[in-house]
Amino acid sequence: MQTTTLSFENMHQHGELFANMLRARHEWFIRHNHWDLPQAMGMEYDQYDNPASRWVVVHDEDGRVLAGNRLTPTTAKCGIYTYMIRDAQRGLLDTIPADLLYDEAPVAADVWESSRLFVSHHVPAAARRRVHAQLVMQLGVAARAVGAKSCLTLLAANWPRWAKRVKVDMTAMGPVMEIEGVMNQVVSMNFESAMQ
Repeated sequence: MQTTTLSFENMHQHGELFANMLRARHEWFIRHNHWDLPQAMGMEYDQYDNPASRWVVVHDEDGRVLAGNRLTPTTAKCGIYTYMIRDAQRGLLDTIPADLLYDEAPVAADVWESSRLFVSHHVPAAARRRVHAQLVMQLGVAARAVGAKSCLTLLAANWPRWAKRVKVDMTAMGPVMEIEGVMNQVVSMNFESAMQ
């Protein structure tokens, strides 16, 4: 199992890994979860897959994607869009409720958004916990590399069950709410203590 953090600067060094990650997202979010998301050539994408973002990908030696995640700075701005959680709060995304946060969405250089987190359903049950832990650990490494002290993320509301297992300090930032048939909640993952 390997982990790679992709950016527009380095993706050319990793062959088909970026495309494979978008294909794996298509498999998970569109085919498995039946979400109505943008797609082309068997790949899922959206407006946040742009040069401001980074992608953490857990994969095998053949480039088969096991898990993935996207990091976007909360300072990002492209046309009317910024980052997913903030844009939902601003009413720009009709599939995510605008009242997903207790307070106004942050815009700060040391706060990034983590989105599109998934573990492929092809990963055997016996390996899922290890793959998930590897993804979250590398997410922390990638976040700290760009100067983030914390990441906001929209997660399944069962996050308290596994937060300690992956050794990340998490705090609820919004109410539990149903989105696409799943109970979700915005959470802040604190990486500051790991930066000391």
